[in-house]
Amino acid sequence: MGAGFTVHRLFWWFNMWSAADVSVTPRPQYFSDGRKAADIYTQPPGLRDALQEELGGFPLFRFWGPFTSVASSRWIADAAKLLEARHAPSLQFVYLPHLDYVLQKEGPDPGNQLVRRDLREIDALAGDLVDFYEARGVEVVVVSEYGITPVSRPVHINVCLRRRGYLTVRTELGGETLDPGASRAWACADHQVAHVYVRAPEDVEGVRRLLEGLAGVGEVLDAAEQRRRGLWVPDRSGDLLAVADADSWFTYYYWLDPRGWPDFAECVNIHRKPGYDPCEMLLNTPRWAAVAKAAAFVLLNRLGFRASLRLTPTDAAAERIKGSHGRVPEQRADWPVCITRAAHLLPAAGEELPAERVHDLIAELVCPGGEANKVKG
Repeated sequence: MGAGFTVHRLFWWFNMWSAADVSVTPRPQYFSDGRKAADIYTQPPGLRDALQEELGGFPLFRFWGPFTSVASSRWIADAAKLLEARHAPSLQFVYLPHLDYVLQKEGPDPGNQLVRRDLREIDALAGDLVDFYEARGVEVVVVSEYGITPVSRPVHINVCLRRRGYLTVRTELGGETLDPGASRAWACADHQVAHVYVRAPEDVEGVRRLLEGLAGVGEVLDAAEQRRRGLWVPDRSGDLLAVADADSWFTYYYWLDPRGWPDFAECVNIHRKPGYDPCEMLLNTPRWAAVAKAAAFVLLNRLGFRASLRLTPTDAAAERIKGSHGRVPEQRADWPVCITRAAHLLPAAGEELPAERVHDLIAELVCPGGEANKVKG
């Protein structure tokens, strides 16, 4: 874009080691004794301490886990304002995560009081941020990556693969861990899609037929079909891509018996689980007891003792998840949205805006006629 053009990315996945001039993203500190401390990663590095000195420590445990709240989105919005006021980047991406939590736990039910409360909170926060930008002459684009739809059925895709002899586990520390390198096939679950990695080409068709017969699976795409739909990423995409039906979502679970739980199953531990676990937002005990456990955990850590915080429910608790995303929603009202005052850049009423066109829309706002303008996402 030329000299003087700057880009800031705040919590906009994934931004570590990106080409952005400024990046801010969650990154806990992991100590050798097993402790975890809230923190962020920034580029330039010095921004990490500067932001947290001015705004307070990033509330990581309000960003993800059973105690999520609007506090994390508020911190991100305050950081965005601070950076805009001081540096006025040409393009700034800002991700506010708040609605993700309640809609997965409670489902997208506008009559639910918790949903209504969180919607009011993020609406006020986003509205204040838009007002702040527009008062500075900044063009604002509001984009949602997906729409969350109701679900009621968890699909244990790795359990299916294990029962048919495709998936291999190891017994470690009294529990089972998935052994992907030794498995003929295993699935990395992510909401309503799962990338299935098959070691031997001759097994692909058998795995495909098996998954197509699994209740809750809507379709299974091979590599050719993934390419046709623009979903294939070399060296990353699964040999097969399973897509859940409208009412279902995929768990990462792979054990056949609760006695096989790995030691991290009941913890918030996203780096050791072979797939996304929305049950990390739930509690396996009443909230008052969970708060007491969390307080004891913090105290033990501060005293130098190693401890684990086991608050995540598993297995049957997966049925408590009421919202998910990943497949194309059947109702257009559930599709993601793009909102901008630059109506001339949007399709005509009733027409779709393909996701890749959002890039083009922002580029036209940033550089109309080749002249750099400012836009915030």
